[in-house]
Amino acid sequence: MLLQRRAASKYHSAGLWTNSCCGHPRPGEAVRDAAERRLKEEMGIGVPLTSQGTFIYRADLSNGLVEHELDHLFVGRFNGDPNPDRDEADEWRWESWSELQANCAAAPERYTAWLPFALRALGDPTRF
Repeated sequence: MLLQRRAASKYHSAGLWTNSCCGHPRPGEAVRDAAERRLKEEMGIGVPLTSQGTFIYRADLSNGLVEHELDHLFVGRFNGDPNPDRDEADEWRWESWSELQANCAAAPERYTAWLPFALRALGDPTRF
């Protein structure tokens, strides 16, 4: 799985490791189109994405912020090196599913609050 470390300049969850990209649709924009647009903007990757469902999470973040969102999950296949926008991501890395599960459990403070919810919602990665 491709992970990004959120840019230090982000107003919340800065410097934490997370999923490949996040974003919100523009008014009138289809969710899949928004996901593909954000993946290109954040990580420089243009691949078709497939919907894998949704999940809802609520998390108390720093600075008194609370996120309570309905998130859509998409997956795609990409082999190569991304070209991240430095305003979005400071670093990136590939991590196996088992490594990611173990690392999130061992050091949850290094990951965004929503990532464990997303991983549970994705379920068995061998189905992709």
